[in-house]
Amino acid sequence: MKHGKHRARQAGVAKNVLIAFFLMVFLGGLVYALCPVMTGVALMHESRKVAEDFIHTLPANLPSDTASPDGSEDNIIEQPATQYPELLAAMQAYNERIYDEGQSGLVDAWSYTEPSFDLTEYGIENDVIGVLTIPSINLEMPVYLGATYDHMARGAAHLSQTSLPIGGENTNCVIAGHRGWQGAPFFLNMDKIAVGDAVTVTNLWETLTYRVCEIRVIEPNDIDAVLIQPGRDMLTLITCHPYASGGRYRLVVYCERAAD
Repeated sequence: MKHGKHRARQAGVAKNVLIAFFLMVFLGGLVYALCPVMTGVALMHESRKVAEDFIHTLPANLPSDTASPDGSEDNIIEQPATQYPELLAAMQAYNERIYDEGQSGLVDAWSYTEPSFDLTEYGIENDVIGVLTIPSINLEMPVYLGATYDHMARGAAHLSQTSLPIGGENTNCVIAGHRGWQGAPFFLNMDKIAVGDAVTVTNLWETLTYRVCEIRVIEPNDIDAVLIQPGRDMLTLITCHPYASGGRYRLVVYCERAAD
């Protein structure tokens, strides 16, 4: 009788151990599956916070060429830049110089990573130079200066040796983003953008509005596809294509400054 109770107790313990083991396996798998989601949520939260903080530090009367409520685009507010005048002058000079030199500094992929300026010299500590907004895909991201690994992991990044995001004739500002990064979508839905969609960039002085004018798929090393086009004021968005392809191609969205 005692042996029977002992075996029953052992069987009960073994059953409980087995249940505990499978429970641990299940919970471990659940945590593993949810980790990218949780990381992605945290990354997107931080990205949006950086973008919001940037907007909130700007003057309340920031000039804008965004559309007025009646759909027209004639409400541009002409006001002089009142903050960071030295930085604005340096960025304008940079854009003119790279155009005059034919963007000769674009020699390889590493050319995109070196920030064009040390923003700390102008009192800016986080390398954020603007905010990119695409209403049609519900995207708002900070734009960092220089396409470094760290910047690309936190938001969108301006490709060095391309025009800085201040607009003007003979400019093409190229902004890159990951098509999904550790669970955060970032530029994931870039393929859902359509010709005619509005894209805005808010810099330290104004909000610039562009319209999507062309969408192409290019080879990763096709530098000519993102060069400045004389006489035009452009914004170009670039990301990997197709999704989860290991960067086989690049999806390029060309935007031109909206007419006044």
